[in-house]
Amino acid sequence: MHTITGTQSVTQTYSPNIMATIGKTPLVHLSRLGKEWDFTVYGKMEGFNPGGSIKDRTAINMLLEAMEKGEVHHGDTIIESSSGNMALGLAQVCKFYKLQLIVVIDPKVNLHTEKILEVYGVKLVKVTHPQPEGGYLESRILKVKELLKQYPNSHSLNQYENAANPQTHYETMSEIAHALNKKIDYVFISTSTCGTLMGCAKYIYENRLATKIIAVDAKGSVTFGQKESTRLIPGHGSGKASHFLDDSFIHDIMHVSDEACITGCWNLLEQEAILCGGSSGAVVSAIEKYAPFIPAGASCVAILCDRGDRYLETVYNKTWVHKHFPYFNFPQKETVSNT
Repeated sequence: MHTITGTQSVTQTYSPNIMATIGKTPLVHLSRLGKEWDFTVYGKMEGFNPGGSIKDRTAINMLLEAMEKGEVHHGDTIIESSSGNMALGLAQVCKFYKLQLIVVIDPKVNLHTEKILEVYGVKLVKVTHPQPEGGYLESRILKVKELLKQYPNSHSLNQYENAANPQTHYETMSEIAHALNKKIDYVFISTSTCGTLMGCAKYIYENRLATKIIAVDAKGSVTFGQKESTRLIPGHGSGKASHFLDDSFIHDIMHVSDEACITGCWNLLEQEAILCGGSSGAVVSAIEKYAPFIPAGASCVAILCDRGDRYLETVYNKTWVHKHFPYFNFPQKETVSNT
């Protein structure tokens, strides 16, 4: 932040550029969502990042490290696999640092995200067939390797194996800890690469916090040894084992269905007026299911990874929801009596 003091003692504070606004996201008390619970829940609002998700943090951290090491230079091409949010985070940072960007996507990426990426000038390459092992994720990774051979001065930051990914979220957990005076009993974190999970775990371990980590994974994800099955909500879960995962740091694991993700999203919207993405819905549903095991007076944090605008054609589209989940019951809106 830069501060200017004018001649009439009026102080103006501003960020030097858009990249400086990444991180330091708000922590919000979710008092309405948990009004029947005897513990407190806070939401870490990662949708406040300029690109709309927690992946903004990862994107800039990985890219700046690569540039500082001299591996990436202005004018080079970044080629990355993404299910959506990493692509959006990279689109902004690559535009800012004058880099070309190619993103390998799959059919699960929604139209809203594709349109934003096109506006940023990103070249999109879509794989259409999942691999027998690893699904669409493995197909995207193989395509990235193929493209790296075709484009000179191209690089993959490789969010799936880059140590800068979990290192990023040491700071995410630090922000949470300082906001709550290090008094956090539980933190619920959705999984994909497990970068957020392990970065938070490292902070908790090194600072000797009593915080218990609850990993929130998708049903049909292989991250914790489940058999892979069809998943419709992108952004959490994985068809490939995590390079970062050390489950000795995890207190418990909650597997959440696509339908429960949608329920969590709509509950968050109706109760708190917060529009978040599918993984946030998974976290909300996980807390609800885990509530009987959380002691009275406990302090819990839900990391809400992204905004919901990129899910308008899926999670928040009632026609789409009923097509895939015919018996889904949308949460009822609360009415306020005038009497």
